[in-house]
Amino acid sequence: MTYSDLVAETESAVLAELSGGVLTISINRPANGNAVRPVDRDALITLFREADVDHEVRVVVLRANGRQFCGGADVVKLADGHAKNVKRTTDGMKKIMGGAQALVASVLDCSKPVVAAVQGAAAGVGAHLAYAADLVVATENAFFAESFVKRGLVVDGGGAYLLPRRIGMQKAKEMAFFGERLSAAEALDLGLVNKVVPADELDDEVADYVGRLSGAPTSAIGLTKRLFNESLDGDRASAFTTEAMAQEIQSYAADSREGVRAFVEKRPAEFVGW
Repeated sequence: MTYSDLVAETESAVLAELSGGVLTISINRPANGNAVRPVDRDALITLFREADVDHEVRVVVLRANGRQFCGGADVVKLADGHAKNVKRTTDGMKKIMGGAQALVASVLDCSKPVVAAVQGAAAGVGAHLAYAADLVVATENAFFAESFVKRGLVVDGGGAYLLPRRIGMQKAKEMAFFGERLSAAEALDLGLVNKVVPADELDDEVADYVGRLSGAPTSAIGLTKRLFNESLDGDRASAFTTEAMAQEIQSYAADSREGVRAFVEKRPAEFVGW
């Protein structure tokens, strides 16, 4: 099955292309601010989960077509759901956990490095997708917003988990309580993004990251990603134990042997990703 087959139900609202070890996932609803419907969300989850286990994928790029990165969940569909919904205990909770939360988790749990290219508005769950990525390149006109409060909603999509860990409790509360825009420059100062560039330089900057990652030791990066993500939730003893386990696992990898040989032979390493 190809990546195009995986997203066929979205009617081209989510695009995917695998080339040279790089899986590029594009949200393609520019007329709707790239707002994500349930079917789009499920396609994205599937793509990230498939990338996690596909040895051909060395790096994932998440981007969007049009002026905005992602305006969050499609509120029109949300309103339709409220009008038609007959509520039962835990139904809503299960939908949220299997929906927006599962989407953000699929990015965090993907063992391949994920690079987000943010060229405009990233709001609500759209912002959380960027926060969950491993590296973020944003254009100067990009901004981030916790838009939930403006819809009378509680933050979802892992926002209460991600934001305090990314920028600290006080700033996270400020963003969530007021829903104000955070500029790309402010996001850079807070450590939410790695680079801010003019719009016409976005593709080149993303390509630089992607080129370096696609030739890197993929399994080593994947294990390091897991160690870093888990370090925020555990104690030192657990972190040290997990780190030692990851080091032993990677020691059996072909890239580990190649890296050592290349160092001894004083030549560039040629990593294969496993």
